[in-house]
Amino acid sequence: MPRPATLITGASAGLGAEFARLCAARGEELVLVARRRDRLEALAAELGNAHVVVADLAVPGAPRRLLAETEALGVSIETLINNAGFGQIGRIAALSVERQSEMIELNIRALVELTRLVLPAMIERGHGAILNLASTAAFQPGPNYAVYFASKAFVLSFTEALHQEMKGAGVRVSALCPGPTSTEFGQVAGVTRPIPEFLSADARSVAKAGLRGLDRNRAVVVPGLFNKLGTQSSRFVPRALMRRIVASVKA
Repeated sequence: MPRPATLITGASAGLGAEFARLCAARGEELVLVARRRDRLEALAAELGNAHVVVADLAVPGAPRRLLAETEALGVSIETLINNAGFGQIGRIAALSVERQSEMIELNIRALVELTRLVLPAMIERGHGAILNLASTAAFQPGPNYAVYFASKAFVLSFTEALHQEMKGAGVRVSALCPGPTSTEFGQVAGVTRPIPEFLSADARSVAKAGLRGLDRNRAVVVPGLFNKLGTQSSRFVPRALMRRIVASVKA
């Protein structure tokens, strides 16, 4: 009989690595997924009970191949943490079409496909959990981050809908919406002026909040008082003003 396991995408650094450490401490068997084999293997060696699967989930068909590999490992996915994703700063007309398409493939398509692939078995068992990484960016439009903000708005809406669909099915579904967090995000996105440390949460505390919210089956998890206030402000600030505020933030 397959052993229950937690599958974490984007596990090679940042939030993904912290999710892995926290889940390992809870005694969970792990499947760690990312593109960088060296980092995955180092993390797996640190944690012990973890399998490494190297995959680029932005490539069409990668989620199905990943699930086939997990089956070959003799595990079933009890918890899916869709953490993989990236952002890119710049105006749409100035950014590479290919890179923006890759962002959509990873942030949206791969997340939806993996979610859909693991759901039937969870529903049949009557238990399981899915944590999708959204962002406080999901709550407003994002000039100069247009595709990234829009992708996270999709993740938030999709996850809230799925949360409601799974009522009574025994499957917990949460969207984690962190604000600025100390990870490699800014470096990958091309941010040249880092957010001050006092405004950035540490990755471990954000991952803890996400798992705690998932355990409680909260539809939306926003760590930190400042972030909570920020997401609520979008309900009262006119969208035209919100666009100008976000556009005025220089990176």
